[in-house]
Amino acid sequence: MEYRDPFATAQFGAQSRAVAYDAGLRAYMLKIYNYMASALALTGIVALGASKSEAILSALYTVQNGQVAGMSGLGWIVALAPIGLVLWLSMGINRLSTTAAQGIFWAYAALVGLSLTSIFLLYTGESIARAFFVTAGTFGAMSIYGYTTKRDLTGMGSFLMMGLIGLIIASIVNIFMQSSALSFATSVIGVLIFVGLTAYDTQKLKGMYYQVAGNAEAMAKTSIMGALSLYMDFINIFMYLLRFIGDRR
Repeated sequence: MEYRDPFATAQFGAQSRAVAYDAGLRAYMLKIYNYMASALALTGIVALGASKSEAILSALYTVQNGQVAGMSGLGWIVALAPIGLVLWLSMGINRLSTTAAQGIFWAYAALVGLSLTSIFLLYTGESIARAFFVTAGTFGAMSIYGYTTKRDLTGMGSFLMMGLIGLIIASIVNIFMQSSALSFATSVIGVLIFVGLTAYDTQKLKGMYYQVAGNAEAMAKTSIMGALSLYMDFINIFMYLLRFIGDRR
């Protein structure tokens, strides 16, 4: 009769479960990043394609001598509609089906692309590409940090959220003040806030996996919401960097 050490058997079982859990976590995070990357690609395609269409540009903006002089009523609707979609998705995620949540997510990415069309009129293509690659490198580094660090970033997240509220207020004030100094300051602070939020959101998503693991529907919806959070971090870093280092036409 073969003898089996019960302690060794239990230890082997625990190790096997840990390996399976790590594999599940990697698959979960990879799905989030795939969603995010696909949404960024959709946004870029829509923005670039719309910038080549005179009909779309004239519908969204008042363009004079190749420069954006103002936004039309439709332009304001397109600019504000993504906010409504984010609220709809965030507040109704538990009631929505996974398919409906995906549809809202893709619609959001497409509308953001339409709202970003003007950057191709305001900035040179080289500076847009430069800001994108700097954003990609910064985002990647901070997301890796958030995934691997043992430090609890909860406190930093709370501080950054307060900073974000202040940034929004300052940006609204500057719409009326039109201060170049305040615009420069908000650009720098905006980059720092969303760089920090990238690490915080990544760690938060990693922690959420342990709450939804084993529930396929919950994992699918968490993946969509996680991709939305990281997507918004990326887009905001990109836009603030573009304002900071972009070369205007």
